Amino acid sequence: MQFTILVVDDEKNIREGLAEAFRMEGYEVLTAADGLEAKNLLDEKYIDLVISDLRMPKLDGKELLQYIKRQWENIPVIIITAHGDITEAVQAMQMGALEFITKPLDLDHLIKLTKKALEFRELSIKNQELREEVEAQHRISSIIGKSPAMRKIFDLVRKVAPTKASVLITGESGVGKELIADAIHNLSPRRDKPFVKVHCAALAESLLESELFGHEKGAFTGAQARKRGRFELADSGSLFLDEIGEINQNVQIKILRVLQEKKFERVGGESTIEVDVRLIAATNRDLKAEIQEGRFREDLYYRLNVVNIHVPPLRERREDIPLLATTFLYEFAHENGKDIQGFDPKARQALFSYSWPGNVRELRNCIESAVVMASGKVITLDDLPPGPRSTQDRTEIRIPAFCTLAEAEKIIIAETLAALGGNKTKTAEVLAIGRKTLYQKIQEYGIEAGDTEKASLES
Repeated sequence: MQFTILVVDDEKNIREGLAEAFRMEGYEVLTAADGLEAKNLLDEKYIDLVISDLRMPKLDGKELLQYIKRQWENIPVIIITAHGDITEAVQAMQMGALEFITKPLDLDHLIKLTKKALEFRELSIKNQELREEVEAQHRISSIIGKSPAMRKIFDLVRKVAPTKASVLITGESGVGKELIADAIHNLSPRRDKPFVKVHCAALAESLLESELFGHEKGAFTGAQARKRGRFELADSGSLFLDEIGEINQNVQIKILRVLQEKKFERVGGESTIEVDVRLIAATNRDLKAEIQEGRFREDLYYRLNVVNIHVPPLRERREDIPLLATTFLYEFAHENGKDIQGFDPKARQALFSYSWPGNVRELRNCIESAVVMASGKVITLDDLPPGPRSTQDRTEIRIPAFCTLAEAEKIIIAETLAALGGNKTKTAEVLAIGRKTLYQKIQEYGIEAGDTEKASLES
């Protein structure tokens, strides 16, 4: 892509000399004689980089910098200053300037600095495009994914959300069952009504009934006042019962009655309370096995399981790992005030290869830790926690000395294909290339199934 640079300096010779030098480097260049003229150009034109003198009439370099960072935070600014203005130049750095250089100018150094700044500018633009793609195509509410399994879940959520049907969400711990529940409520006609959540496993059996249905004053020791239960609080809205497989049979019976009759009594009470509640439940247990063991009521299971949404573990939808990791990276980099633009190849490979027993929750914690540990603009293998980092040892690719670049590329593609069981889509994700490019490389190098099997045996 061609970048546009804005050169701002009240000295005509410097301004025009820099403009000519950058045009010779292939950049489009605009010029301004003072900060006010530069401000007007910024409002009218798309600018990728600003190189500005510090002392200028009408609007000086620091005032221009403040305006740029307020309006376009990601536009890099390089400040030009005289030797006597170093203190002010340092202040400009603290305000967000990328770098400052002193007069007389070292043109070679400025050009190198400009190229580096624009490389990060291009990466920032691509990252922004990816964020927008995530928002537009691969997200419902807070759920992120582009794998076939997640696209199917998105479709189910859209279909079930407008209805009153009960939903049972199943899957291992950490896969994001609560986020599915959030999406169902947020896309439903009840979105402006209460959404009440109960983590059933976190409450003692003796407290769960009171928590769900409320109690009257004096119903039991410690019941000093009437308390409304979660079903009552969720009236006209939605109730999410997480880990519903943990509740006892007595509470199961009362939940079944609410689903059938839409009414219940508080613990110790005689008055019948009617409610209109949309129930969403989740569990990491096999409820059919629980029924066989006599621990879960079959009639309640079928009342809950009007629509089932099963969320597969992350190891079964590895296509989602790069998207999730990148999204978490943006979140935690912003939260911690760090300028981190992505992952290096070894870190990306390690994230993709790890089995993620803790699923999305573990991946999220991993990326947060990596962002905290990172000291550069990309996450490296050393920044990752021990679990994901250890997978790199088992997926190392050895490149012989004195081989050509083409031979090395063939080895990398063949062994990555082998490590991923010949899955070309996943291989393209790991190598950060398009699938079309991967297919062209496979054909160009004559990589056959036997090559991947051989690579797998030798690795």
